[in-house]
Amino acid sequence: MAALKVSAKPVNLSKTFSRSMATEASSPEITRSATTQSLVQSWNPVSTVPVTIHSFPSLEPTSLEQWSVQHLYLPLRRDILHHAITFEGDNTRQGTASSKTRYEVHGSHRKVRPQKGTGRARLGTKQSPILRGGGKTFGPKPRDFGSKLNRKVYDKAWRTALSYRYRRGELIICEDGMELAMPADFEMLADKYLKDGLREAYLQKYVKSVLSTLGLGRADGRTLFVTGDVRERLYEAMEQVPWEGRALDVEDVDVKDLLETGKVVMERSVLKEMIERHQSDLVTRVAVGGLTKSRPSVGEVVL
Repeated sequence: MAALKVSAKPVNLSKTFSRSMATEASSPEITRSATTQSLVQSWNPVSTVPVTIHSFPSLEPTSLEQWSVQHLYLPLRRDILHHAITFEGDNTRQGTASSKTRYEVHGSHRKVRPQKGTGRARLGTKQSPILRGGGKTFGPKPRDFGSKLNRKVYDKAWRTALSYRYRRGELIICEDGMELAMPADFEMLADKYLKDGLREAYLQKYVKSVLSTLGLGRADGRTLFVTGDVRERLYEAMEQVPWEGRALDVEDVDVKDLLETGKVVMERSVLKEMIERHQSDLVTRVAVGGLTKSRPSVGEVVL
């Protein structure tokens, strides 16, 4: 019963049941101001991912580099990739289809038969769309199918595609000057004396065996080789086995090419050029305390 007694001492209800709002902060948090250096560091994360540089065509590791997570470790964004591929497809359409209207079809524009008296339906000129050989109603005319996409979104799509390949272990970076080494007998005999399709058959058989040995052939989803300049041996050999993969110059590659094959093999200079071209979303002109956001470093040699 003593526990049920009401205390005669007054109780401050406002103090007992008071609760701070979610937006309230403690006084030390309010008085503390963020420094300019801390803001800049928050913009530029220092996290990196390792990238192994290989020799070609043996694919033996030769060095190790560090690349920013903003370049090769972005999360998968299917919406951005879809926008980029649609943008590229729209801008590659020619839009040259054209048909003639009833005013452009060759022939006389006189009335085919009298309006009345023949017992047949009324009919105008020979160019009428309802007659064979007449013009076409609402037919196609030359037009531009191109669409627009913000540059920063498109640049992020490039790095998202490269990051997707890197996270799956399907991005292989090789040293510059990636060229297919041919056997000595090919240089001495086959290249000069084989004709009537025998030389192409030799290249086809040789390249197929090389790709299957390295795990880059059709059984592994085909491979895209990207080089800075045209490599005659590599390009000619890959033309003989289009079902195994293909080779492209860096100027001919787009986001769709990076996603449609099983693996991507490219030179280090090509990767560096792609990153430098497509990182506009990592730079801003807004200055905070006189400092602007700088782009992450591109490839630092570690080992």
